[in-house]
Amino acid sequence: MSELEEAKAKAAAAYNAAADHFDHPVSSFWHRFGQQTVERLGLREGETVLDVCCGSGGSALPAAEAVGPQGKVVAVDLAERLVALGAAKARAKGLGNIEFGAEDMLALGYPDASFDVAVCVFGIFFVPDMVAATKELWRMLRPGGRLAITTWGPDLFEPANSAFWEAIRAERPDLTKGFNPWERISTPAGLRQMLGEAGIEKAEIVAEAGSHPLNAPEDWWLIAMGSGYRGTLAQLNAATLARVREKNLAAILGCKAIATNVVYGVATK
Repeated sequence: MSELEEAKAKAAAAYNAAADHFDHPVSSFWHRFGQQTVERLGLREGETVLDVCCGSGGSALPAAEAVGPQGKVVAVDLAERLVALGAAKARAKGLGNIEFGAEDMLALGYPDASFDVAVCVFGIFFVPDMVAATKELWRMLRPGGRLAITTWGPDLFEPANSAFWEAIRAERPDLTKGFNPWERISTPAGLRQMLGEAGIEKAEIVAEAGSHPLNAPEDWWLIAMGSGYRGTLAQLNAATLARVREKNLAAILGCKAIATNVVYGVATK
């Protein structure tokens, strides 16, 4: 299996498993940052939007509302269970201008200049070759079109993240990660460099510091179960999972918030 195929399989497996907790209220940041990404784009009625790594519609649904019935949103994600959640929400909202699909953003096959806007929120870093993925999104944009890439800033989910990996290391050191993929573009300079390598010289990049409240340590566990961490947790047997949970939550007793720093990038073609 190639590096790309392996990365795709891991991402799909993790987020399909996470679908049962992905839309839990404790993880409201998915939709908050999706909405804020869309607001930065100033979408106009009638525009066409491609949303890749769309999850359950955090940015795709507000985009569909913004472009109106004359516009269209194509929303794709490798995780078919998340796509199904998004499609159900679109039906509940009566949005007939959005099309959800379980597809690979690198193999969509749309001609050049097919869309007015391309959006990728918290997803571009899952592709081993981010530059190639960004070039593909840029290719599908019309002249004057806008590309929005939103990524995590530094210290994501700290202090709970470090406590999580310490608990994993104590039980299954073979599953411990050396680094998180988003760290490659977690600063404005890093994101700007990646965009430059993709041939995008001008972009408005904004780093935004933020935090997400925890009412109890258990809130963090629900977030972990509804995110990419689930890919690691799914490889544990029940007894090991229980010990990891206990260690992780004991380490963050009294923690009232976790870091959710974000970097927004918007470029016009």
